[in-house]
This record gives sequence, C-alpha cells and structure tokens, in this order.
Amino acid sequence: MLKIVVCVSGGGTNLQAIIDGIEKGSITNTEIAAVISNNPGAYALERAKNHGIEGVCISPKEFPDRESFNQAFLEKLDSYQADLVVLAGFLVVLPEIMIRRYQNRIINVHPSLIPSFCGKGYYGLKVHEGALKRGVKVTGATVHFVDEGTDTGPIILQQPVAVEQDDTPELLQRRVMEQAEWKILPRAIDLIANGKIQVEDGKVLIQDDSGADT
Repeated sequence: MLKIVVCVSGGGTNLQAIIDGIEKGSITNTEIAAVISNNPGAYALERAKNHGIEGVCISPKEFPDRESFNQAFLEKLDSYQADLVVLAGFLVVLPEIMIRRYQNRIINVHPSLIPSFCGKGYYGLKVHEGALKRGVKVTGATVHFVDEGTDTGPIILQQPVAVEQDDTPELLQRRVMEQAEWKILPRAIDLIANGKIQVEDGKVLIQDDSGADT
C-alpha cells in the first residue's frame, strides 16, 4: 500500500481528484496518510476533514524565520513515514534537505506542458496568462518528479489541452484542470503505487500492462 501525503495551499481541487480516484478505484493500492497546508484558510483542509483524512496546517507566519518553518514542516512530514509526497497546488519552495531526503518520492502537477511556461514566476493564473499572451494553440499539464530546480525534474505524464479563441486565464485554467490535471495526477499516483514507474538517467520509464517499458 502506497502511503501518500498531499501538500496544498488553496482550494484543493487536485486533492479532491485524488480522493475521488481512491474512492472510485481508479487509484489503487494507495492511502492518504495526511494533508498538509501552509495556509490555515485553505479549503483543502475542509475537503480532508470531510473524508476523514488528517489535515494539518504549518504556516510560515508561525515561525521566526524560514529555517524554523522548514524544520517543523520536514519533521511533521517525516512523522507520517510517507512513501510519496504529492504537491497539489502547494505554493512553497521546498528546502533542499527535503528534496534530497525524498529523492524521486515527491511529485508535482504543473498547469503547462513543461518546458513551456514553467519555472520561477509561473504559478496559478500566471501560467495561463503567459500562454494566452504568447498566443499558443495548445497548452496542458505536466506531472513530474521534483528536484532542486523549479519544474525541472523528470517528467512522468503530460496531457495537452486546446486553447480556444475567447479564452480568459480563468476559463483556460478551469479547462486545464478538468481535461488534464485531474486526470494525469491520479494516473501518475496509480502508476507509482503499482510499481510501473522507474527513473533512469533523469528520465521516467513507464511499464505498461504487458510489462514493456514505454
């Protein structure tokens, strides 16, 4: 059984997609040990409570400096003995010690087709504003392992989404969630839970049902 901790900052729609996937059986061999938020007002914590999942807030505002926050966050995360950490709209820069300790055990969902519209400054609506400003015809979402860079870790899954003529950042954000994020994040977790993912030389190999690598 894959034990996961989901880290969130806001509404928790990706968290809900994970919860729904586990309850409906599209994510197998997986349990959510806890939900951790850096924001006490995150609706994601309410979602966790509604499904009987432990939710905890560790806010940087409660600590004198970033180092103290990082230490408290890592100690709490370690206490759950998670096999996988899932960043689902978590707007906190992870400390390097955490990334090293959980190498190839942290995944993130990003609302673009990496390497487009990613890296420093590209988060939330800013990603979709950038896509519309550039005039791209296709955007999408990416699930990737987290490394020391920003959106630079090995890519697990990507899903394209068409950009439509009258899109606003908000409309595009919603479509990318519905057509990409909420599909590939649960799928990636299920693949990892069932031993179908390997990382070799910085690239992800996915084993299909026949046992062949793709």
